[in-house]
Order: sequence, then C-alpha cells, then structure tokens
Amino acid sequence: MNIVELFQKGGVSMLPLLLLSILALTAVIERSWFWFNVLNKEKEVANRILDTSKRDWIAATEIARQSYDQPIGRFLYSPMRLQDPDPELFRLALESTADEEIASMRRGDKILEAVIALAPLLGLLGTVIGLIISLGSIRIGDIGTASTTGVTTGIGEALISTATGLVVAIFAASFYRIFQGLIFNQAKIFRRTGNELEVLYRQKWQVQHDKNFSNQLD
Repeated sequence: MNIVELFQKGGVSMLPLLLLSILALTAVIERSWFWFNVLNKEKEVANRILDTSKRDWIAATEIARQSYDQPIGRFLYSPMRLQDPDPELFRLALESTADEEIASMRRGDKILEAVIALAPLLGLLGTVIGLIISLGSIRIGDIGTASTTGVTTGIGEALISTATGLVVAIFAASFYRIFQGLIFNQAKIFRRTGNELEVLYRQKWQVQHDKNFSNQLD
C-alpha cells in the first residue's frame, strides 16, 4: 500500500492530518535551524564577552554589540549599553532581556501544542466515521457470512486514520519536549552568564565610585 492509497483509505480526516503534519514539520525545521545556530555560537560569544570585560569593558561592549544577532549577545549587550547604570538597574536590564529572549525562543510551541492535541482527535474522528459507514451496511442476517468480509476490511481501513493521528502527534510531541529542554537549558545559561557579568560590573562600578569619592575628598 503506497502513501496515496493510504490516504484514500484513511477517510476524510486524512486531509486535515496532512495539513497538521506539514505545520508540525515546518515548525520543527525552523526551530531546529534556530537552535543549531544558537548552540553552535553561544559558548564562544559568551566567553569572549566575559573574558574581555575583565580587561576592557568598552571592548567587551563592542563585542556584545557585534553579536546582537545571537540571543546571548542581545542578552549581555542590553545592560552593557547603558551609561553608568547603578547595579540594580544593570540587573533589571539583564532580567527583562532574559524574559524577552526566552519568550521568543518559544516561537513555534503553540503550533506543536495544537498538533499534539488535535492529531489524535482527528484520527479518532476518522475511525469513528469509518466504523459508522462500515457497520451501517451490515444486516443482522448477514453476520457470520461471506458478505461481511468487506465490512471487516472497511473497519481495518478506518483504523488507518487513528494510527496516522497518533504518529503525527508522537512526532510533534517528541520535538516539543526536545525544544522545551533546550529552552530550560538556555535559561540556566542566561542565569549563569548574567550573574558573572553582574559581578564584574559591580566590581567595576564600586572601584569607579570609590575613586570618584576619593577625588571629591581631595
């Protein structure tokens, strides 16, 4: 049985299942490409910014600006571009940008969630419709005779839609869980790098303000 025959025998619910599978596949490809780029460059960008900020804050800020196309770059650049903010404002800028970046990383989740919820239901609906059609053609006197062979075949074909719905839902759920794990890990990376940058800035800020205070006394 080829794919065309499979869809023909699966019944009316196979078309919406096909649309859902296309939506899920599109979301998976787009998110996979996004995460590939993020994971491939993130560590290098974060290390460059943090290492440089220990020696030259202005140069580190420029590196963060040049890395603005990466989530970690935007995250670290948001407080660094401020003009001599106090440590609390610096931390607030980190936290608000982290929330925005994590939210943007969830793009595509709604599509996958809809596919996970709807695909099994559509598959079940197709099976129910197929069973109604098949059982509706049975007459009581025909039960157990050769005339019910076609009905048995029809029932088997009706189950195709349920199996297809489950396959589509399992595919979407698998990648959904993977992406959720990546987002969770990303939140931990943001928290760790943000804390390191904040500590460096607090040290820099304290030294600068101690120097200003000393100059005022002189």
